[in-house]
Amino acid sequence: MWLLLCSVIGVVAVEGALHPPRLVLSTEDEQHAATIANENHSVLHRVEAIAKDGAVLRAWIMVPVIGNHDAVILLHGQGDNRAGMLGPAGMLLRQGFAVLLPDARAHGLSGGVLGTYGVLEADDIRRWFEWLQQSESPHCIDGLGDSMGGAELLRSLDAEHGFCAVVAESAFSSFREAAYDRLGQQFSMGPWLGRTLLRPALAVGVAYARLRYGVDFRDADPAGAVASSHVPVLLIHGLADTNLPPRHSEMIKARNQAVVLWEPLAANHCGASGAEPAEYEQRVVSWFAIHSPH
Repeated sequence: MWLLLCSVIGVVAVEGALHPPRLVLSTEDEQHAATIANENHSVLHRVEAIAKDGAVLRAWIMVPVIGNHDAVILLHGQGDNRAGMLGPAGMLLRQGFAVLLPDARAHGLSGGVLGTYGVLEADDIRRWFEWLQQSESPHCIDGLGDSMGGAELLRSLDAEHGFCAVVAESAFSSFREAAYDRLGQQFSMGPWLGRTLLRPALAVGVAYARLRYGVDFRDADPAGAVASSHVPVLLIHGLADTNLPPRHSEMIKARNQAVVLWEPLAANHCGASGAEPAEYEQRVVSWFAIHSPH
């Protein structure tokens, strides 16, 4: 009975993860993007790329009239869309960076019916990187991602080695470790529940995703990608984050000691820019600047 219950929990949990809620762009989002572009003397365009499986991926690109010839890909979190990254976009436009804000697959206006937490998204990001190279020819392409977007950005370092530098805030270390947290949170408990009593649920869920959808969540492994990457990585993880605890970024850093980790004391999930706005901007902008060749 316990194994049967765990099987049901695992299938339901994985179905929910694979089919995230879709937050479609609103008219207000479009107007907000146009306002940010205008305020920062930038040109806004709506652009598309085609994923490996044929899904149409959609994004905004904003290019300053007078810029620094570097560009940043901004990646949003689960259940959000590109508008969730307009805050960092404005910050970077003020510093002269061009910014590309994609909707992740199965989010916003992008195609795709499954969110795979880096399994498919790693190649999506590689395709956006190549699109940006061909379209804008920047000196440097950097990346900045929040939560799921940060984890997918780190996972993409296996697929795309050309980033000058990346920043990931509140990223998970692996799908398995994130699942331990999510299973525990369903019962108002810690990750120990997923590692012990509900471990069969995760095993069944991962097997189910592989057999039914061809998605192997063992490949959703940002820590593994960072371990073998030479791209400079700055991790940001608030010590007040109870959504994805700071141990995730600490585990990523443990795999590659060249990684820099900033843990603002009062920041919650993806909350560093709110808790420490001046230091957040200084750290992010300087991280990209010191790794630019010009």
